[in-house]
Amino acid sequence: MEAMAAPPTFERLSALDSVFLDLEDGANHMHVAALMIFEGAPLRRPDGEIDLDRLRRHTEWALGDLPRWRQRLAHVPLLRDPVWVDDDRFDLDAHVRHARVPGPGDLATLRSEVGRLLSVELDRRRPLWELWALDGLADGRVAVLVKVHHAMVDGVAGIALMSTLLQPAPREDVPRPAPWSPRPAPSRARLLTADVRRRAEGPRRLWRKLDQTLGHRGQLVRTAIDDATGIAQLLRTAALPTTRTVLNPPEVGPRRSFDWVRHDLGRVKAVKRAARATVNDVVLATVAGGARRFLERHGCRVDRLRFRVMVPVALPGGRSWGNRVSLLLAPLPIDEPDPNERLLRVRDTMLRIKSTGESRALALGEELADWTVMSSIGLAARLAMRWRPYNLIVTNVPGPGSPLYLLGARMLEAYPMVPLYGNQAAGIALLSYDGALHWGIDADRDRLPDLHELVEDLDDAFRELWDAWAPAEQEPAALSGRTTGGE
Repeated sequence: MEAMAAPPTFERLSALDSVFLDLEDGANHMHVAALMIFEGAPLRRPDGEIDLDRLRRHTEWALGDLPRWRQRLAHVPLLRDPVWVDDDRFDLDAHVRHARVPGPGDLATLRSEVGRLLSVELDRRRPLWELWALDGLADGRVAVLVKVHHAMVDGVAGIALMSTLLQPAPREDVPRPAPWSPRPAPSRARLLTADVRRRAEGPRRLWRKLDQTLGHRGQLVRTAIDDATGIAQLLRTAALPTTRTVLNPPEVGPRRSFDWVRHDLGRVKAVKRAARATVNDVVLATVAGGARRFLERHGCRVDRLRFRVMVPVALPGGRSWGNRVSLLLAPLPIDEPDPNERLLRVRDTMLRIKSTGESRALALGEELADWTVMSSIGLAARLAMRWRPYNLIVTNVPGPGSPLYLLGARMLEAYPMVPLYGNQAAGIALLSYDGALHWGIDADRDRLPDLHELVEDLDDAFRELWDAWAPAEQEPAALSGRTTGGE
């Protein structure tokens, strides 16, 4: 009788997951994050303090659906490719932590404390995540900051994470966590043997894939043409570097600042419908208008700028964990003073880009890197940033449309954060939640000290769009949550 193969005791990172590890260097922090603000009372003990023990028990229960959160990094001998292995010294107290926002506990001090926590890289000797409960807000609410390394999640996986930690209805009880024990760590010999076997099988897997496709020659030809067109368009776009602006210093430093603003999602969708565009088109037109205002104030000739944003796009067949995304390079009409025309130009540009298959072009590169040399994609990313193919990253993730709860406390707001890298002094991440579009904007604190002005410019740019496109039957109302992010 044939012996059964031993179950795997490690998981390999994809090429894209591993590149986020490779790019981190002490100044370029590669964690993503979300700042969530909750009702305060359900999260407190009778003495008024945050019930951290209860929060830890709840997190331990949630870990039953988050296996990656009990795993740390290991590396294949010689080639040094990273893998996930169970952490046999896992300590929940090191991950679920408490901090107090300094007095007076207003939004300015909350922003400062969040920026301080975002400025510290995650400890690679442990599983790559932290959950911070932030107390001391003057209004009695509780803020929770979750930091997770980008090697573990993309935006779609982040939504899955949110649905695991939070519930769609208030619930104050904490279920008993499932028992867990770490799998034995693989030996160095086993890691090396498995990696050599995987590389040897890579060309065979590719050939099988081609062989299966050959039965549909028409489809194969069309796919090949689409891929070639996408690659050609992507290379043509990236060949012209963008204009260096105050948003693009030679390199970023380690200190971060964080700010936010909130817009009514119903109004965003009303603008979308009026312009026959998409929500993401409205977002990018808002970014174009906000960046135009900000750069003009910094003395830039906005009519002469070549300005692009990098837009992550989720690919089909995504994994529960890790990254399954590609990237689009989208020129923005910074030169356009009219908000009407600005949105129409963004809409038409995005339609053209999506028709060329550019997103598939980068996905092909990752597929090849997955069974060759992982470091190749990291090297390509570093070289590309020197060429400055884009000025800003803008990532927009659709989230739940109804309220979520943490231990009975309703989540009131949720602001995501995207990492900065290379010559990107600011990053923009958006999350739709419970009828609002939440903008999280982070920056290099030293190279972009006036981040709050950029946030106000984005808010004003959306007001411009609303004034230009609002249906006549809409009644006047507050358009944004500027008071959420500002004073």
